[in-house]
Amino acid sequence: MTCYRLTPHIVEKPWGRDDIPANYGATHGQRIGEVWFTGPESLAQPLLVKYLFTSARLSIQVHPDDDQAQARGLAGGKSECWYVLDTQGDARLGIGLRRPIDTDRLRAAVIDGSIEELMDWKPVRSGSFYYIPAGTIHAIGGGLTLVEVQQNNDVTYRLYDYGRPRELHLDDGLAVSRPEPYALPQQRVSSEASALLVDEQRAPFSLENLVSPAGETLRLGDGLCWFVPLLGRGLIDGQPWQAGECWLIDSGADLSVEQALHALLARPAPLDRRPQVG
Repeated sequence: MTCYRLTPHIVEKPWGRDDIPANYGATHGQRIGEVWFTGPESLAQPLLVKYLFTSARLSIQVHPDDDQAQARGLAGGKSECWYVLDTQGDARLGIGLRRPIDTDRLRAAVIDGSIEELMDWKPVRSGSFYYIPAGTIHAIGGGLTLVEVQQNNDVTYRLYDYGRPRELHLDDGLAVSRPEPYALPQQRVSSEASALLVDEQRAPFSLENLVSPAGETLRLGDGLCWFVPLLGRGLIDGQPWQAGECWLIDSGADLSVEQALHALLARPAPLDRRPQVG
């Protein structure tokens, strides 16, 4: 059994904020949009956990699935999920389109900017959860703090960026987009009850909402998993854990809970069981 406390890395973004938690390090006046958690290079890390802090809308973008990415010589695609921790003002997530359109209409909407009005901007609050399969056109709005769990592949096709001077990827993005409404319901994540949020039947990873009162000891099971404590503190493999961290466990662990636990637990699906979503 080996447990790694992953190292947080702050990432500056034009839509970021200057009020991220102090435990992630000094920001020196930067607008920090993301905190990435990474571990030793010697250990396979097929998933990536991030905290996101937004003051404005992120680009409207899309990701390929594994087959589409590998056909372009990339390691794999990117499906992801979002759990909303906090909101400010009229916080929304753009997920899918309000109505189905064809690829030519989507291209025109991206070029003339009307894609903003075509997006389905869903109101969210603390506890809102969405799984975003590859091929879904999406954007994260401003005023949000959320946890993102994703396949660890750096492949994003930016369709529209509100006039910011950043590279767009129109042809690649159109080739993998599903220009249609999002079909899955919003889920609510409770800090009072454990539940399976994403399973391997529909995603390249599973995600569990894990809740436990103080005084319990939990066995996290064998196999690679990411432990993301949102509330609480305790010990894991004899090491202290606390909320706001991310741990990578490569072969199971006993988790003691000293203060009531609310966490996310992510596991990659075996390669031969990953669904194709394109």
